[in-house]
Amino acid sequence: MLWLLDRPSRSPTRLLIAPQDIHTADPTVASDIYAGYFSFGGKIINAHGQSPFDIEPPSVGWDETLHGFGWLRHMRAADTSLARANARALVEDWMSHGQRGRLAWEPRVVARRLLSWLSQSPVILDGADGPFYRRLMKSLGRQTAFLQRRMNNGLVGESRLWAALSLAEMGICADGLPTLQRLGSRMLLEELGRQILTDGGHVSRNPQVLGDLLLDLLPLRQAYAARGAEVPVALLNAIDRMMPMLRMFRHPDGSLALFNGMGVTRPETLATVLAYDDAHAMPLGNAPYSGYQRVEAGEAVLICDMGRPPPPIFSKRSHAGTLSFELSVGGQRLVVNCGSPDPDRRDLSQAARVTAAHSTLTLADMSSSRFAGSHGWVRALDGMVFAPPQAVTVARSDVAEGVWLDALHDGYARLGFAHRRQMWLSHAGTRLSGEDHLVPLAGRPDAAALPFAVRFHLHPLVRAAFAADGTTITIGMPNGDEWLFEAGGLAIEIEESIFFASAEGPRRTEQLVVQGETATLRQVAWSFTQRLETPPPEL
Repeated sequence: MLWLLDRPSRSPTRLLIAPQDIHTADPTVASDIYAGYFSFGGKIINAHGQSPFDIEPPSVGWDETLHGFGWLRHMRAADTSLARANARALVEDWMSHGQRGRLAWEPRVVARRLLSWLSQSPVILDGADGPFYRRLMKSLGRQTAFLQRRMNNGLVGESRLWAALSLAEMGICADGLPTLQRLGSRMLLEELGRQILTDGGHVSRNPQVLGDLLLDLLPLRQAYAARGAEVPVALLNAIDRMMPMLRMFRHPDGSLALFNGMGVTRPETLATVLAYDDAHAMPLGNAPYSGYQRVEAGEAVLICDMGRPPPPIFSKRSHAGTLSFELSVGGQRLVVNCGSPDPDRRDLSQAARVTAAHSTLTLADMSSSRFAGSHGWVRALDGMVFAPPQAVTVARSDVAEGVWLDALHDGYARLGFAHRRQMWLSHAGTRLSGEDHLVPLAGRPDAAALPFAVRFHLHPLVRAAFAADGTTITIGMPNGDEWLFEAGGLAIEIEESIFFASAEGPRRTEQLVVQGETATLRQVAWSFTQRLETPPPEL
């Protein structure tokens, strides 16, 4: 749709309100920035008196964060005249020449900058004179016009949603943009309708996106009320659907399950978002549109990816983890996926996306989805999934003994097989049983001698060792509990693995691996069972 917005030359005449910024802030960062140290995305630069916008960025993530201005919240948290003056000086610096940066005009970065400047406008404008105010309004108008043009010129994917969100907030917060005030909300609601699924998941299937969106949608909801405007029902409905979906991904230790691009969880930020859940919704158990299942029993929480990968335009961070799962017990994660490292680590990011980095089955050392490379005709796809499973089915049933999940995907159809995974979690939460089947597909070439492996990645805080029988693995939990892993008498290997989703960076961990070959074995039964203390004999 072509949006007929305000003239490109129009700038807001004034800012009426400043939306609340509910991101967590650290006032000590303001002191670091004043001293010339800019620490973003794990990279630290000492400006040595230079403008940070003149420095060669050490990484893409650092550059995006610098030009996104989210760090202004730390300067507001410092609540000193020095921090406020420094914030205004850095904004002035950007308006003078920082906007020449390579990533300064990436649509998502522009959207982030608009949201940051609006929410931190009390800091930026504290002590400002008239000429600075007018320059700021002109810059806001220019950036708004840029996003309007990009929206009309076919901006797609997550960037389109962030652009629509920032334009809607600009329309609510600024005076002098009457058309944007009317249409900004309509643009956002249309995009929310496209990207937020019926069950509340984001179309990318990435848990991180839900948390990031809510951090800005919740203040926008408050901004409508602050202006005395009616909050759009569709916005309220989207937020109400997203909250239980976000809870669905949450493990008892406060971290989000590691599926489709999810990396390090910021527990304090997640807690802040969930504190705004007026309905205190329970976690969703069955999310058929997003393709996830959650089962809670006793002290156990099982979260499974049982859906198709997202559409290509939303798949640049998605993983080939179909039918993988994560398991927590007693507030501690036991089985995990490897998660996603910092986006700047492209070599590690690609390794984290393959099926072998997930707790599921791999066939012939291949992934259940394939990713476009960075050369040849696929370069334009830039990491998108281009050969995902075409059929993914799941059935769930509650029976006397527990909850059954029965799922299948055809991501290995090119090799002649479908992967079927059946799992059962007991009501007491003390046993998780599973079976992985390689089902021959009719009319496919015979592939009777392909190697396969069923992998179970363990959290770095648990320890695995062979029991005395040599076919059982004893898993020690941090709280002293023990779990036993068995694979129906098949040989089990303890191999090295890597956990990417740690705040300290990648960590060494272990994985349990059961291997076979389709010529002689097409089914693996396995189980995780809590070792319960045997009561003392009666005297």
